Amino acid sequence: MKVKVLSRNLDECLRETKKDIQKVPRNYDANLHPFDTSREYIRALNAAKLERVFAKPFLGSLDGHRDIISCVTKHPQTNSLLYSGSCDGEIRIWNLGRRKCIGTVIAHDGSVQGMCFNPRRDYFYSCGNDKIIKQWKAEIAEGSAAFKEPINTIITKTLFRGMDHHYREDIFATCGDQLDIWDESKCTPYRSYSEVNGFTSVQFNQSEETVIGTTCIDRGIRLYDIRHPDCLRQVVLEMRSNCLSWNPVEPIYFTVANEDYNLYTFDIRNLKSAINVHMGHVSAVLSVDYSPTGREFVSGSYDRTIRIFPSRRGTSRDVYHTKRMQRVVDVKWTWDNRFLVSASDEMNLRVWKANASEKLGVLRPREKEAFNYSAKLKKKFSSHPQVSRILRHRHVPNAIYAATKEIRIIKDSMKKKESRRRARSKPGAVPRLPERQKCVLKEVE
Repeated sequence: MKVKVLSRNLDECLRETKKDIQKVPRNYDANLHPFDTSREYIRALNAAKLERVFAKPFLGSLDGHRDIISCVTKHPQTNSLLYSGSCDGEIRIWNLGRRKCIGTVIAHDGSVQGMCFNPRRDYFYSCGNDKIIKQWKAEIAEGSAAFKEPINTIITKTLFRGMDHHYREDIFATCGDQLDIWDESKCTPYRSYSEVNGFTSVQFNQSEETVIGTTCIDRGIRLYDIRHPDCLRQVVLEMRSNCLSWNPVEPIYFTVANEDYNLYTFDIRNLKSAINVHMGHVSAVLSVDYSPTGREFVSGSYDRTIRIFPSRRGTSRDVYHTKRMQRVVDVKWTWDNRFLVSASDEMNLRVWKANASEKLGVLRPREKEAFNYSAKLKKKFSSHPQVSRILRHRHVPNAIYAATKEIRIIKDSMKKKESRRRARSKPGAVPRLPERQKCVLKEVE
């Protein structure tokens, strides 16, 4: 004989203290909750609306420079310190937490073209239009007098446009009229590359430390290994690239900011075509920087906007702009993956939230659970027309809206023209090229 007995565990229904929330038993059987999906859809719709209501990404501006900011770099060991150089030769140290300048020095006679830190030491380098490289002590103390004089000075014969430091060794690279590899213990470069007329940017790979990526004036992208005297790989695009950034998590990928309003992500194993084309800007893209996670990157453009792109998608997930912000010269993603810093032509640095609707400060456990639940609901119903329309919509200035519409008309016209040419030509005379291959003119190994 079978006897059915009701049993329960008191720990599942009783509170530990009087301040705890009452525990309510629930049966998760879907047959007992036929309206569960409709209730979740309403919650997802409300969560999407609230995200746009609380989307206030701008945190503040850092003013003090008297000329256009030309370059920005982050301290490798401290998240709150930022270094900026301007076209009048001034370098400023900023405390992002206090939003205050804690140090300044006139470093060069011309524009400061580049700065880089030694990740294992307490000093950094700067280069300018005066053809001089200076080594500075990275002072953190406010008002310290040791920042006023450089530790070392190297006088060269070439102009500079950028520089970057090796991640493990005491080696740094400068680019300009030629690409030079320097040892910190010497006053002359131990290797130089001068196959092209000039280089616009340079960056070391964070995993393959001996590999350098550069962008050139002749519309080329060149990869070098500092152990070899020749170029490893080269690809020539239709228009010039202004900046290059390596993916910190996937070292085989890098992204370049191009003059044709797009960004291109390449795989170093196959440079014949880009693996992704990131569209959205309506003017030349000047700078790009990856997040520490490698899943997203931020770009700054001549159209006075900042866009955040997922590394696997061709469209931006968010766009930031203000009325006073002019051409964005440089952008950086902070080490804690929470904030962005942009430098623009009107001599200001601006601090933004990486997630526009993120709540700053300490969150209670119930708040964390509510945010996580809302995020899961938005992801679950992201393909629904109403939810996706709310999450996708962004307000942009009238000039950018009109330029986007004009670019769309131009692209549609070019597609119609190409289809008509193909219809009136011999089979195969007008090949079909995907968008990822149109930007590449040739690859040189």
